[in-house]
Amino acid sequence: MSLSAVLPDLSPWRSTRDFRLLWVQGLVTYFGSFMAMVALPLQIKELTDSPLAVGAMGAVELLPLVVFGLYGGALADAVDRRKVILLSEAALGLLAVVLLVNALLPSPLLWPLYVVAAGVSALSGLQRPALDSLMARIVPHDQLTAAAALNSFRWNVGAIAGPSLAGLVVAYAGHASAYAVTVAGFTVSVLLCTRLSPAPAAHDAEKPSLKGLAEGARYAWSRPVLLGTYAVDMAAMFFAFPNAVFPFLADELDAEWALGLMYAAGAVGSLLLGLTSGWTSRVRRHGLLVVFGAAGWGLAITAAGWFSNVWVVLGCLALAGAGDMVSGLGRSTIWNQTIPDELRGRLAGIEVLSYSVGPQLGQVRAGAAAGWTGTRTAIWSGGLACVASVAVLAAALPRLVSYDAMTDADARLRRERDAARPAAS
Repeated sequence: MSLSAVLPDLSPWRSTRDFRLLWVQGLVTYFGSFMAMVALPLQIKELTDSPLAVGAMGAVELLPLVVFGLYGGALADAVDRRKVILLSEAALGLLAVVLLVNALLPSPLLWPLYVVAAGVSALSGLQRPALDSLMARIVPHDQLTAAAALNSFRWNVGAIAGPSLAGLVVAYAGHASAYAVTVAGFTVSVLLCTRLSPAPAAHDAEKPSLKGLAEGARYAWSRPVLLGTYAVDMAAMFFAFPNAVFPFLADELDAEWALGLMYAAGAVGSLLLGLTSGWTSRVRRHGLLVVFGAAGWGLAITAAGWFSNVWVVLGCLALAGAGDMVSGLGRSTIWNQTIPDELRGRLAGIEVLSYSVGPQLGQVRAGAAAGWTGTRTAIWSGGLACVASVAVLAAALPRLVSYDAMTDADARLRRERDAARPAAS
């Protein structure tokens, strides 16, 4: 096998200017966002010293994510997706300013941290459907898996650099410095978003409404393959998303220095897999990627909770990240290969719920379980539950396991429609 067959496929980068802009914009945003992702729960831990208080972030983020994720999906089908992305990115930057100002107070307040967490969740839910639905419009159909791999690579770079540096920044310069980096990142990101091409809705698009949301939900419900991708991801994240208890795991392992590395380890595994992701462009059975990747994630999380050596734990978390990326590539490709453009926004809203609600509930589960059974038990028991739930879902949803990009009726229809229009340049 040649090296070019293993290295990432750069076709989407060469194909479209808007993909390049979104890729760079996302990298900048992720770097700043992950700085805040570490600083925020760590600040709550320092103010409360409570696993439940840290896990409660998931609870306050859940309802805004559900409501605005669904509404954001309907909005993405009805208005210019570029405007949604730009305005929500600017609003996220303002929330980062709130975190910065609060951290600079002589006695930082606790309640603004939860308010900002809820606001970020709402804006992310509003923005993500527009981002996700735009990808299928600007990238050629046969490059969608490659685009997903490149986007995952971008996410992982931010997820590694952001948390790793955030741990050091918070330890030596304080929370305010980490939030200042976040503010700077959003400023650059907004400037890049202004250069995106307009992405108007179809001429016959309806205004956001409950009827439109119901239409999208009916479409998803009628497609067992889509239901399978949502269900597998939600189960995996609900049972095996231990990020909320990482500060306490670091304490138990007497490795407070490793907190940032724990947050970054999953992204390291994803990044390493992404660097050899060329083979994914030749995969046809993307449902198998979803199932085996999620099961691998659960097994690795189980091991991370079981072992007591911090380096072994970090290695297990890296393996979990690789499994999650495999599953994510399968999910993203199936979504973009099968969903028609006129429903892309609304289905992207449902997708936001499937891969975001799970982690939010997972944080609550992990925090509550850690308070009841202990941190490490909460982690390994959740990993085992993840593996069991994925096995049950795979048995109950055979259409997901047998999905083939070349023979699936919805994928064929999308391929024919995309062939009739040129990709954006």
